[in-house]
Amino acid sequence: MTVCLRNYLYSDPAVKQLLVNMDETQHFIIPDLDDNHLLIKADEEDRVRKELDAELERNTYSLDT
Repeated sequence: MTVCLRNYLYSDPAVKQLLVNMDETQHFIIPDLDDNHLLIKADEEDRVRKELDAELERNTYSLDT
């Protein structure tokens, strides 16, 4: 779960790690606050949210019926 208030993000540690990995090439995190909180550049929020949703979708396991 990820919650964004302006440029303040709260997420569980697994999602936060995905964000930190994405930041290595895109540089949108301002400071990494703790295990669940970080700040991102306000103008990057929409793009980051879309890319995170796509990454989570790729990492979702589904059973074929």
